[in-house]
Amino acid sequence: MEGKGSWPGFRCFGSAMVGSRGQVVIPASARKELGINTGTTLLVFIGTPRIGLTLLKADTVERIVSKVSEQLNSVEKILKNYAPPGAGSSRGVRDEKEA
Repeated sequence: MEGKGSWPGFRCFGSAMVGSRGQVVIPASARKELGINTGTTLLVFIGTPRIGLTLLKADTVERIVSKVSEQLNSVEKILKNYAPPGAGSSRGVRDEKEA
């Protein structure tokens, strides 16, 4: 359901009712579009302000975490060689003794 004033990328696939065993059926159109099949592992998240749940495919979360980790490693390397101006090094690189 997208229309004027809707959030970019937001889609509503319908509704689902929680059964007596806490199970929810994901609408078939959503499963098809997102490639969710029998055996697909979903991670369940709750955000702030605790108004709903987010389901994400585990392999997608794994890829996100991997990319973030790569970026953090790059930043870490930059920070290891960074020294604020006036820290005693003419190159702006911190000496091992200073670290």
